[in-house]
Amino acid sequence: MARLIEYGEAPPEVRAVYEDIMATRGTDDVNNFWKALAVHPPTLARLWENVKQVMAPGALDPLTKELVYIAVSVTNNCEYCIQSHGAAARAKGMDDAMLAELLAVVGLANETNRLANGYRIPVDERFKGA
Repeated sequence: MARLIEYGEAPPEVRAVYEDIMATRGTDDVNNFWKALAVHPPTLARLWENVKQVMAPGALDPLTKELVYIAVSVTNNCEYCIQSHGAAARAKGMDDAMLAELLAVVGLANETNRLANGYRIPVDERFKGA
């Protein structure tokens, strides 16, 4: 199991990232994911900056970003990410019907992707560059 670095035992560079996480998310706690990454402060800092950039408001709304994250996490079988981004998606408005539909699309995409790869189906010209 991963070693988790709690705030009280964290070196200053880790505490600075933890404080930014808590301020950005409006919470008084840091998720275990970040506590595990804190064993290597450069990875912790780099990934947190990347998360802030990618998950920030943009062309995709926050709920859509969380749904995409869940879909990829299901495909990659990451229980931690399924649960944490599932909670975030629910906080942003996802309900049971949306989750069920999302999982149906994920299952369908995985099945058809495997069939297309297995058969080595050539891409139709009209789809290229879309």
